[in-house]
Amino acid sequence: QVQLVESGGGLVQPGGSLRLSCVASGGSINRYAVGWFRLAPGKERETVAVIKWNGDSTYVRDSVKDRFAISRDNAKNTVYLQMDRVLPDDTAIYVCAIDGSPLRMTLARTHHHYRYWGQGTQVTVSS
Repeated sequence: QVQLVESGGGLVQPGGSLRLSCVASGGSINRYAVGWFRLAPGKERETVAVIKWNGDSTYVRDSVKDRFAISRDNAKNTVYLQMDRVLPDDTAIYVCAIDGSPLRMTLARTHHHYRYWGQGTQVTVSS
């Protein structure tokens, strides 16, 4: 059974940067899109970014698209979320997940399409 482990979270000042990593084990992610989601108290779950199975296209939500970027390194079975110029409103638990369907040609934005989920890594933006 595939497992996903996120890392790279922590406390960061407004305007700073973080790079989150999502490492998969127990199976290859090469045929699957991977998404980053975030959870914050009192807020709806948000889809932050999605990367296509082959890495040639991405989706990033409007509120962060000028500041965040998603990428993948299939050789390392890893997906990254680069977070630049972070804001206090970015504070959340960031979770990665694997699409339930292989080789999807469009980028699924809803969490219902994702099958395997990590435990998340906490990002806190505060001065």
